[in-house]
Amino acid sequence: MNVESEETFLLSRRQLLQWAIAASAALPLGSLSCSAGKGNQLVVGGLPVTCNLTLPVACVAKAASNRTQDPSTPRFEYEYSKYSGWPEIKESLMAGRIQAAYMLAPLVMDLTDKRIPVKIVSLGHRSGAVIMVRTDSPYQHFRQLAGKRIAIPSRFAVDFLFLRKMLVREGMTPSDVQIVEMAPPDMPAALYANAVDAYCTGEPFGAAAQRAGYARPLRMTRDEWRNYICCVLTVREELIQQSPAMVQDLVNQVLGAGLWLDAQQTNRDKAVAIAAGPRFFNQDPNILQFVMENPTDRVTYGDLRMIRSEFEELMQLSIEAGTIQRPIPYESYVDESFARNAKPAPIAL
Repeated sequence: MNVESEETFLLSRRQLLQWAIAASAALPLGSLSCSAGKGNQLVVGGLPVTCNLTLPVACVAKAASNRTQDPSTPRFEYEYSKYSGWPEIKESLMAGRIQAAYMLAPLVMDLTDKRIPVKIVSLGHRSGAVIMVRTDSPYQHFRQLAGKRIAIPSRFAVDFLFLRKMLVREGMTPSDVQIVEMAPPDMPAALYANAVDAYCTGEPFGAAAQRAGYARPLRMTRDEWRNYICCVLTVREELIQQSPAMVQDLVNQVLGAGLWLDAQQTNRDKAVAIAAGPRFFNQDPNILQFVMENPTDRVTYGDLRMIRSEFEELMQLSIEAGTIQRPIPYESYVDESFARNAKPAPIAL
C-alpha cells in the first residue's frame, strides 16, 4: 500500500486531544549552548524513555570517573539535555545546536538521505516496545484488533514498524486497523478513556498504564522481535572530524553502561534512582522500576553490537512503510569504527 492511500487510515491527533494528558513540555536544557559544549564538554540530547537509559548512566559514571582521574590528563564531560519529542531533537541536531543525541534509527537514515551530516556510532538498547490494551478488554490475540484504533508515536518510530510486523504475521495490512499518531505520554490516558483501543510505544509509557492496573501488554518486542533496536547514539560528522577521541570515549561509556545495567538487578535499581531525578527524566521512579522488573528483560542493554543486517532490515521495513523512499547505503549513515575500537568503560556507581 502506498503512503497516500495508507494516510487515509490515520486519525488526526486533534480528534483525541480531549482525552489526552498534556505532555511535559521540557525545554532542551543545553540546546542554546555552543554545539559541542565548552572545551571537552559535550551536550547529548535524549528523550525521557528507558530506551535512552544508558545515557544518564554514562553521564553520571563519567563525572564520577573524572573526579578520580589524574587532573593532568584530558577529561571529557557529558551533559544530558532532555527533549520532549523526536521533532525537537531532530531539529536541534540538524541545526547543530547539539552535536550528539539518541535518535530513531530510521530517522537518522532519512536525515542522511537528505544530506544532513550525521552518523550512528552505537546502539542504545534492545527491545523495550509494547502493544498495550485495556485490562478489561476482550483482546487476547492480535488479530482481534482488526478495525480497532491503535496509537503509534510517529511514522518514523520503530514501534510503528513493530506494529506492521505483527500485522504481516497475522496476514493483515494497515488498512485493517485505524492508526493514529500520538505523543507517547498521552497514550495511557487515551486508552483509559477508551479514545483508543490499543497503543504501541516504548517504555515507560506501557508500564505506566500497566502499573496503574488498567492496561496489560498484548504483545512485547522481547517475545516477538528479540533483536529490536530503536534508539541509536548519533553524532554530527564534524564532531567525528574535530573530536574523534571524545566520540570514542562517549561510545566506551555507553557500552560500559549497557553491560553494567544488564549485569545485576542492583545496578538497574541504581540507574532508576539516577534517571528518575530532575536532572534527567524527572519521572516517577516506581514506574521506571516496574519497567526494570516486569520482566527483567523488558528492555536490555548488554548487547549493543552494530549489525549491518539488522539496520538493513529496519530500512526495508521503513521503505515498505513509506517513511523512507529508497535504499540508503549503510556506510552513509553508520560509522562502525568507534564500536569496533570500543573498550567498554568500567562503571563505578
